[in-house]
Amino acid sequence: MVRVEGVRFGYGAGGFRLHVPSFVLEDRERVAIVGPSGSGKTTLLNLIAGILVPEEGKIDVAGIDVTALNETGRRRFRASQIGFVFQDFALLDYLSARQNIYYPYRITPALKLDAEVRDRAQALANACGIGDKLDRHPSALSQGEQQRVAICRALVTQPKLILSDEATGNLDPDSKVRILDLLFEQAQAAGAAVLAVTHDHELLPRFERVLDFAQFREKAPA
Repeated sequence: MVRVEGVRFGYGAGGFRLHVPSFVLEDRERVAIVGPSGSGKTTLLNLIAGILVPEEGKIDVAGIDVTALNETGRRRFRASQIGFVFQDFALLDYLSARQNIYYPYRITPALKLDAEVRDRAQALANACGIGDKLDRHPSALSQGEQQRVAICRALVTQPKLILSDEATGNLDPDSKVRILDLLFEQAQAAGAAVLAVTHDHELLPRFERVLDFAQFREKAPA
């Protein structure tokens, strides 16, 4: 599903540097990423999604060389093929929770917002415990509720790759397990792989593999 080869990325001269010599995520695999803050976990997710572009190397997702796409191509690919749960949720406050969940369909002509999608969105919201809050705007929701909206948005397109950046970080212990189970359930139904950044080591046994990211950070050249 994902193959990263010889990727290097940095934020400005003398700043953070990331070097990933090789990383592979198999089809349908569920992998957790752990590591200290600032080690580049979120950066890798953004590189895989095409939000960031590496200085060197190649990133292949579902047979597509993401690094070869232009900005428009990367955006369309991300919206149609990747479900991304962002750490800061990335919700649009001028849209209702329901409209935020539908958002990939608003920006991607290849995706059709039909009755089946609307039913799926409602079912996901019900499973996440926000089925009765979809007409509210993000500012009227708690952090945990906003996070659930972001998770529903990531899952509604039935993507082949789910990228999760602390998807359960603002939830209570019972909700963490329920939401992670929902992510895995939807991934299995869609035949999707899951790559999840987490600081919650209690959740790690639920994944098939754990990647310690500390090894990929390198010092910037003097």
